[in-house]
Amino acid sequence: MPFNSANLLPILPEIAILITAAVVLVVDLYLKEKDKGVNHVLALIGLLVAFVLTGLVGGGERVLAFDGNVVRDLMSDLLKAGALIVSALTLVYARPWLKDRNLLAGEFYVLSLCAVLGMLVMISANTFLTLYLGLELLALSLYALVAFDRDSKLGSEAAMKYFVLGALGSGLLLYGISMIYGATGSIELGAVARAVAEQGSGNKVLVFGVAFLVIGIGFKFGAVPFHMWVPDIYEGAPTPVAMFLGSAPKIAAFAMIVRLLVEGLNALHTDWQGMLAILAVLSIGLGNVAAIAQSNIKRMFGYSTISHVGFIFLGLLAGSTQGYASAMFYTLTYALMAAGAFGILTILSREGFDAQNLEDLKGLNERDPWYAAMMALLMFSAAGVPPTVGFMGKLLVLEAVVRVDMVWLALVAVFFSIIGAFYYLRVVKFIYFDQPTTAVPIVTTGGVRAAMTVNGLAILFLGLFPAALLGLCQAAFP
Repeated sequence: MPFNSANLLPILPEIAILITAAVVLVVDLYLKEKDKGVNHVLALIGLLVAFVLTGLVGGGERVLAFDGNVVRDLMSDLLKAGALIVSALTLVYARPWLKDRNLLAGEFYVLSLCAVLGMLVMISANTFLTLYLGLELLALSLYALVAFDRDSKLGSEAAMKYFVLGALGSGLLLYGISMIYGATGSIELGAVARAVAEQGSGNKVLVFGVAFLVIGIGFKFGAVPFHMWVPDIYEGAPTPVAMFLGSAPKIAAFAMIVRLLVEGLNALHTDWQGMLAILAVLSIGLGNVAAIAQSNIKRMFGYSTISHVGFIFLGLLAGSTQGYASAMFYTLTYALMAAGAFGILTILSREGFDAQNLEDLKGLNERDPWYAAMMALLMFSAAGVPPTVGFMGKLLVLEAVVRVDMVWLALVAVFFSIIGAFYYLRVVKFIYFDQPTTAVPIVTTGGVRAAMTVNGLAILFLGLFPAALLGLCQAAFP
């Protein structure tokens, strides 16, 4: 088939990110130590260009490119835009932290951009092969980022754990893919869907393949009982890396689960629905209960992430258009919440000090009332308190589950959400009702303050006016 430059249009955002990573890599060689901030500016420009290109090439009919390996549809447009916005926010929050520790190196930005490229490839994948390539590009970049601070023993240990368990998860996912390929004779998701619809659950190889896929997805999402790496990696990784790891990649992981289970294996819905139900209940239960016992706030956020993954699974297992749309809405808004919450930790950190424990948030209102208000808003949203977007996300997911007559599942989720509200509101209590443990002023930049303001107010705005984003999510699943 002759090459046509028009084929490149659907992947212009990916090309922009790849070129930016290459430019940063080369430019960094010629920068003096005092000029390293140029890397930051170049990376943000690259993300902005990719975001604009996503808007320009997006919309309209679903388009397949590169012999069906890549798809551009409304879901990919929306998820790419979300991943790029959240990634840009995390880079803005990360810069002062990196500068204070002389870690403002080009490698950080190159690895971050490669991780973003992996996310975009995953979101656009229409075959098992493309999906796996994107997943590995994302994973390998994240392994290196977790170990980025070479002087941190905790970081090196976390990276090693992440690498070993990530490799195990990738292996199980690949094993499941190979079984499905063996049963259907194709790696293209449309062809797989047609073959699965013909064979159904009578083909035991297919059912085993789905089981391994769900286990692999569970590892990548950090769902219970494949969650053991999440709190350790969040605690050991440098705060900006934990922020990046806990936000944007969740959007790519959501794309992966939709492409695999919804688009490729929807005919086996009854088989994977039960598996996701077990993972969802365990994740929401253990995530919320274990978070209460944590004094390290990064570990607390780790267990909190596990419980939110359970809610995303609830929307997906509903198997309805409404369920998929609500899970997508939840994923996008959760990524925004996670970026903001970790962003506050990077702002509170300074040279020689990392905000790691709950006590470090004591008296934040006396030190900086605006950041205190933003953190309180983010915590209320994570707890699902109206009128924040977290409440709307939980409500939509629970409604989707109730509509498919799984009321017991919704009741379990509500019960553990009430338990989970405790540890979020404890953070608000520390911020407003306790005395500060230090008199050191919070040093921040105008850019970081503006980004946090946009982030926090977006959580409130999307909670009050969710219709626009929800409408886009619903349009992605016609």
